[in-house]
Amino acid sequence: MATPTKPRRRPRIIVGSAKAAVDSAIYLDDRLPFGRWLRPQLRKLFPSHWSFLLGELALYSFVLLILTGTFLTLFYKPNPDVAYESAVQISLEVRGGLLMRQMHHWSATVFVLAIVAHMCRVFFTGAFRRPRELTWMLGVLLFGLALFESFLGVTLPADQLALSGLRQAQGVLLSVPLVGTYLSAFVFDGEFPGQVIPRLFALHVLLIPGILLAVVPLHALILTWRQKHTERRATAAGEHQVTGGPFFPYFAVKNGATALFTIAAIALLATFVRVNPVWEHGAYRPGAHPPSAQPFWYAGVLDGAQRLVPAWEIPVGGFVLQVGLWIPPLVLLAFFGVLLVYPFLERRYTGDRGVHHLLDRPSQAPVRTALGVAVITFFATLWAATWVSAAPPAMHSAPGLPPPPPAPPALLTVPPDTYALIVGGLRAAVFVLPVVAFLLTRAICRRRSA
Repeated sequence: MATPTKPRRRPRIIVGSAKAAVDSAIYLDDRLPFGRWLRPQLRKLFPSHWSFLLGELALYSFVLLILTGTFLTLFYKPNPDVAYESAVQISLEVRGGLLMRQMHHWSATVFVLAIVAHMCRVFFTGAFRRPRELTWMLGVLLFGLALFESFLGVTLPADQLALSGLRQAQGVLLSVPLVGTYLSAFVFDGEFPGQVIPRLFALHVLLIPGILLAVVPLHALILTWRQKHTERRATAAGEHQVTGGPFFPYFAVKNGATALFTIAAIALLATFVRVNPVWEHGAYRPGAHPPSAQPFWYAGVLDGAQRLVPAWEIPVGGFVLQVGLWIPPLVLLAFFGVLLVYPFLERRYTGDRGVHHLLDRPSQAPVRTALGVAVITFFATLWAATWVSAAPPAMHSAPGLPPPPPAPPALLTVPPDTYALIVGGLRAAVFVLPVVAFLLTRAICRRRSA
């Protein structure tokens, strides 16, 4: 007869830990019914097409944006007198600071780019239709907030490039009749640049991220999880049937791989592609030439529009209305307004009030597809205006004074006469090319759907 032996210490620890885990799960499930809620959520079906991961790409870049921004906040000093020095110190003296700055930049770029790509997929496939109008409107709000947050972040280093762009924004404020000077004094707390850096820092770090942290889960998790996912017609079994894989483990593994890919791609860009070298731009000096730099692709639209709009001035009652400065922001504001209510505009135009879970092919909606291509063509034409600059005139100093420093070279500099011809051609193209793109795209879609 064998004598019973006492279990070894390691098996006893494993058995005890497993029993403690089971008891804890039962205890929590009795008081918080996680099991009854979690079981159907883990079986929720998700589509398998790659285009459905564009939203997740934006989500993970936003998470990395928050993490790198938190690191930078620990070292950045939002004091107008030392903001530039702290940005240089982060870049050159803080261990890993330059990598974090560049990861923060590329996270913001990928975040905005993924939002644009995701909205294009939703728009061209009709995924914004009932019952997803609220999801679409929250996405438009996220897009606008992301652009504004990017503008705030670019100005915080307080270098010559950043505050030169902010000076242009002040010019738009000052052009508002009657209240322009009051608006500028309120924003800048007096003369430019005043105390604008601490105020922009509070908006960039507290207010706008707080709104984003509230809107992103509502848009990407709550509404998406509550509603049925849209389905491609090529793989759909019916209007109210969803095909795909369950959240766990199929979609969870795919999401994990997407997150790792996003972080790795942003880290590689931050390692090998240098952006915004503030130590080369120098601190802001009033009247100095801004450094030659290409605007970010999403900010270049507004900059290009300001170049193409003529400098119209209308004197009215002792005031000079700077109409040329108002047109670009008003066009952008009108674009976001139409984009926000577009699901309701299309419903009124088509009379379609049904519930849609199947996605359209772009050719099945010729007018919508042609309208989207026309808008993209319009903004691409505006962006093209930022790639060419006129050669600056030669500067001469008064006798006995040192010669002024030359203006920094632009990316593509042409003589003034050639630049005037290019601007004139782009002004005509802004009106002609979108119409041509609309008619051509609508004809192609109608032929393919016939």
